[in-house]
Amino acid sequence: MPSSSPRAKKQIEDGRIRTLLLWYRRHGRDLPWRRTRDPYAICVSEIMLQQTQVARVIPFYESWMKRFPSWESLANANTPELIRAWSGLGYNRRALYLREAAKTVCERGVPHTEEGWRALKGIGPYAAAAIHTFVAQEPAAAIDTNVRRVIGRLVLRKPFPTQQDDHAVRRALQAIFHRKQDWKALHAIMDLGAMVCQARKPNCLECPLREQCVSAKRFLTSSVVRPKTAIVQERIHEGKRFPDRIYRGRILRLLQTASSYSIRRIGNMIDDSYDDTQDREWILRMIDRMQRDGLIEMKRERIQLPIQK
Repeated sequence: MPSSSPRAKKQIEDGRIRTLLLWYRRHGRDLPWRRTRDPYAICVSEIMLQQTQVARVIPFYESWMKRFPSWESLANANTPELIRAWSGLGYNRRALYLREAAKTVCERGVPHTEEGWRALKGIGPYAAAAIHTFVAQEPAAAIDTNVRRVIGRLVLRKPFPTQQDDHAVRRALQAIFHRKQDWKALHAIMDLGAMVCQARKPNCLECPLREQCVSAKRFLTSSVVRPKTAIVQERIHEGKRFPDRIYRGRILRLLQTASSYSIRRIGNMIDDSYDDTQDREWILRMIDRMQRDGLIEMKRERIQLPIQK
């Protein structure tokens, strides 16, 4: 039988799934959101995990679920409550998006499809696919950085795949996940990428799929040419050490300890090098963006956390 026949390809994919799941049972991460099928809990975890490392998310997730244990409790939460609960996790708009999603679910019911999850505020293609996979226990092509890296190296033979390869990665995942019970393999691929098939130094000797992976052979023989790392562009004001998001976070932390602050005082309180002549417009622009994002409100030259929901 030719190795390129559909039956042979299916056997190869089935073998990969079995190998991945065996490895996952032995080495997979025990994460709190993997112990439930509650759509709300899984949705919260996926929003928190956006651009944030797993280890950092766990304590925030556990605290959040105690404070807002359901769609209803979150939908009824006020903005200061949300910001205080989210403070320190970063990208604070996610908390407000999550509340909007909760309000929609309370009005229309829990989504039952990937498209339904994607229609909620703040939930993009990856999160929608991941939530649907873990709630419905049906495999979907959820592509995060770990999934992209593992599939790119294993199937596409690309040691350093990029977002431009996502169409091919999606097709590869659809070929691998041809049975409903294969949904657990998505957890396995994510963990393999996070723990073994890492970005800069993959531990190919510990990889259960190394014999099937052309990229592994290249890494092990040091024949891989590493691309130059692209610099992520963030908004950084001239003369400042950190991106604006750091100073925005500092403003929110200040507002958790006082009812309001004068705009005139904020600059010196969030930045030791603040110069009113040079930096006042910078502060005002940040405050304006934070108002538009719904994170703060301004009254009579003073800023405060929003009172209304």
